[in-house]
Amino acid sequence: MKSLIQLKYIVFLLITVFAISCSRADEDDDVLSQEDISNIILNVKDDASGITQTYNYTVNSTANPDIKLTDGKTYTVNAVFLNGNQDETESIKEAKDEHFLLFDFQNSTINLERIDDESSIRTDGNKVGLITKWTVIKAKNGMNPQLVLTVIHDAVSVDEAQNGSEFGSVIGGETDAMATYSISN
Repeated sequence: MKSLIQLKYIVFLLITVFAISCSRADEDDDVLSQEDISNIILNVKDDASGITQTYNYTVNSTANPDIKLTDGKTYTVNAVFLNGNQDETESIKEAKDEHFLLFDFQNSTINLERIDDESSIRTDGNKVGLITKWTVIKAKNGMNPQLVLTVIHDAVSVDEAQNGSEFGSVIGGETDAMATYSISN
């Protein structure tokens, strides 16, 4: 009987140790979830004039910022991710192998090139997409032109290539954040 009671305590202790060791508190600090991104900011610089416009999307907002683009122009775009006033872009760079941005230009004809620097190039050679070059062929090429920007976390594989209106594709992973921007001239 005494050994049966000791066995119960040992099993209870093992279950407790296992449960504590598997808690989410031990997750890597670089895991960036949707709850940790409050704003996605695009700094869009007209390469010809050097003028930069800032477009701030608040996550889960019903208001979409309107990015003004001119047909035939080229823009350099920097993406910034905030959690309140805290810049989370560095967290994405620190965990660059776990992140990838998808750019879906719906009802717009825009060519996108990823021009990330070394800080946001993954070990598989793909660029995360924090710095991009946009060449605008036709900003409005249909009703309600927009950009849907998606931050993917932990994809099994990523590809920078264009697929239809979307630049980039992934296999697996989950969405850390998504932003929608209207596009106009």
